[in-house]
Amino acid sequence: MRNSLILMIGGVIAMSAWVYASSGVDNRAAMETAVQLPAPAFDTPAATQAAHETAVFAGGCFWGVQAVFQHTRGVLSAVSGYAGGDKASARYSMIGSGRTGHAEAVQITYDPKLVSYGKLLQIYFSVAHDPTQLNRQGPDTGTQYRSAIFYQDARQQQVAERYIAQLEAARVFPRKIVTQLTPLAPPLAFYPAEDYHQDYATRNPRQPYIVRFDRPKIANLQTMLPELYRDKPVLVLDATSAAR
Repeated sequence: MRNSLILMIGGVIAMSAWVYASSGVDNRAAMETAVQLPAPAFDTPAATQAAHETAVFAGGCFWGVQAVFQHTRGVLSAVSGYAGGDKASARYSMIGSGRTGHAEAVQITYDPKLVSYGKLLQIYFSVAHDPTQLNRQGPDTGTQYRSAIFYQDARQQQVAERYIAQLEAARVFPRKIVTQLTPLAPPLAFYPAEDYHQDYATRNPRQPYIVRFDRPKIANLQTMLPELYRDKPVLVLDATSAAR
């Protein structure tokens, strides 16, 4: 769906993409929107020992979700990948069928002393995606683009459940939140996506799809949650190269 969209809109917004990327013109109102949300009333306590923890979120195309969390303070890495299916089908060429059980997801490794799981959820629901769209995000359709939280333990499950209930009670969205809560426990696991999907938004800032759907999300993070925004993203391929 993304590839078709890129071809379809490429000629239409190529010039506006260049203007947005090079001149700093604010086109967010005509692009992705975000929702101002309250912070979670119930959250994980500040960690005193853990050096890092992980969270796995799915919310449409992983390019944009990854980019948002790469620009989040306290995040040590954000890796695009697949969750919800088995290892054999964790390939981009297969998940597009919508029959593998996988969702495009992002595994976030973060320092819990700098950013809490609840704060990550606030970003996820506010600027990273629209949690009221069922099995789709914008132009991308199919179960592989579903809204889903793959929780690691009972603590993450409880924080996510309570935050969803809090948002529903506050009626901050015009429609019901359809985000799935799924335990990420054997036999389920997170599988990193192919290298060419990693850091995609950073490496392709002028691509029409990125300009239209993903760059505004980063701008929304900076505007709506400035205390959690970092200008320089933490990149997967930089870390991979450094480890070699």
